[in-house]
This record gives sequence, structure tokens and C-alpha cells, in this order.
Amino acid sequence: MASRFLLSLLLSLIALSRFSTVTAYNQGVGLSPQFYDYICPKAQEIVRNVVAQAYAKDPRIAASLLRLHFHDCFVKGCDASILLDSSGTIVSEKRSNPNRDSARGFEVIDQIKSALEMQCPSIVSCADILAISARDSVVLAGGPNWAVPLGRRDSLGASVQGSNNDIPAPNNTLPTILTKFKRQGLDVLDLVTLSGSHTIGNSRCTSFRQRLYNQTGNGQPDLTLDQSYASQLRANCPQSGGDQNLFHLDPVTPFKFDNQYYKNLIVHKGLLSSDEVLFTMSKDTMPIVERFANDQGSFFENYVKSIVKMGNISPLTGSNGEVRKICRRVNHK
Repeated sequence: MASRFLLSLLLSLIALSRFSTVTAYNQGVGLSPQFYDYICPKAQEIVRNVVAQAYAKDPRIAASLLRLHFHDCFVKGCDASILLDSSGTIVSEKRSNPNRDSARGFEVIDQIKSALEMQCPSIVSCADILAISARDSVVLAGGPNWAVPLGRRDSLGASVQGSNNDIPAPNNTLPTILTKFKRQGLDVLDLVTLSGSHTIGNSRCTSFRQRLYNQTGNGQPDLTLDQSYASQLRANCPQSGGDQNLFHLDPVTPFKFDNQYYKNLIVHKGLLSSDEVLFTMSKDTMPIVERFANDQGSFFENYVKSIVKMGNISPLTGSNGEVRKICRRVNHK
């Protein structure tokens, strides 16, 4: 009798927990790593498996998925607006200058969403898929692991103007970049830390060409760029043409998430101007670069804090937004 009573009590508690989780899902009580534990317990496993399969075929995908999360969060918050295709009144953020011809990984997100819809229809948001896949990409590339706060919902629109204006550009000055970070509630430490995402991934010739030939409009190269490295870059990044030619952001360990990025900055081999200025243009950012170059553990520890902080930018929760069934378009009403 006692055992039957205990079993009944346990089942009641499980049911109550399930109800509380669903209630939180509907009402919005902030983000939590346990958000899907009862309503879609295999959610993170499904994301991890699809990302791992994509990474095995193409290691570049890790940087691409991480970049999608970053470019999503800096425009109207982390709401999967970057995933929407143009339709009706929506002009896709994929057409913006930061994303056009460079944002990729959308097909992987589609695969993840399709698998999740089979397991848990209309439960896991596309915004949360971006956050989880970014974490899994970093881990696959050898970086730190972290618990991803979850419970975001998806936007009903996009902002190509916000994408053009709010995402830091490779040629922005350091004050401009810092201003764009501060608008999102991120500080100098977050800026230097999250810039370390460039330890993996590629950049196009068009994003740094001016450093090789005409940095300030006087026909001279950027002298903060190691000139032997600049000569190597010119071989495949001519003064005209070759705009889409790709170069490793970190030529030393291009597919490994580590602190080599910061070591590169110290020897003036940061590929983008927006990277190198962290070491050359500010007494506030230089010591952080030096610390991370000397202590990978410190970089990893701060990276976890900063990317979770970034993932908390203006999420839609409760009855705001929706959970898209297909990440590329809003649900039909």
C-alpha cells in the first residue's frame, strides 16, 4: 500500500513538473537550460547529432553556425529573424551587407528543425536552435562547453536595415564597434572575448582588401598588418577582382577553437582591421588580448560568460512571437 502511495505521489509530481514547464513555456519566466526537459527531452540531442553530421562533412560549418547566432542576436535580439526568407512584407536579412554572399548554414538549421518537428511538433523555436547549434559548433571545434539558456520564441518579421546598421563591420573603427556592442548591453570585455570567435572561420577578400592597398585613402597599405603576411594575402586578393576568395581568419589553426587568434593579433597578423585594432588602438582592449593570448583557460571561461550574455539579448518569450514550424517563414495564421 505504501509503495503504491509513493508511486502515485511520484507520478503526480512528474505531472506537476510537466505542467509547470508547459505553463512557463506559455507565460514566459525567463530563459532556462532546462526549458525543454519535459516538453521535448531529446531536443538538444537532436540538434547535436545533426550539427555533428554536418561538421563531419564540412568543418567550416562550425564557424558558419556560430556566425548565424551572432548576426541574429545583434538585430532585434535573438529571435531567428536572420532565418526568414523574403516574402510578402518581409525583406530578408540575408540580403543585408553583412550577410549577402557570406551567411551560410541555413540548410543545416532546416534539417535540425525538420527532425525536431517530427519529435516535438511546434515546441522548439528556431531561435533556440541557433543558440544550441552555436554551442555545439564551438564544442566540436575544440572549444568550451556550456549550458544554453532556452525558451526563446521566434520573430514575426525581419530588419534588413537593422542588420546593415547594427552588426559590426570589418572596416569599422574600434569606437564604432564598441558602440554597437554597448547598444546590445555588451561591454569591452565582451567585445574582445566574442571577437575570439574568429579563431575559426573564413573571410572574403573584399572584407580586408583595403588593408592591403589603400587603408586610409592615401594609396598606402595598413602598416599595422605584418607586411610579409600582407604579401602572402595579395597573391590571392588582388586590387580588383577575387572579391569572394576565402582566407582563414586564423591561418595557424584554422579549424580549431583555441586562443591562437589572440597570438596572431600580437604579431600583427589579424586578418580583419576590426580584429587587429583590438591590439593596436586601445589601452583598454590590448591587455585583454595579451591575457587571452597567454591563458587559453581565461579566454574559454570568459567566452562562456559572454556568449550566454549575448544569447540573452532581447529574447521573445511568453506569448510574444511564435514557434515557427519552418524556420524560413512565419506560420500561416
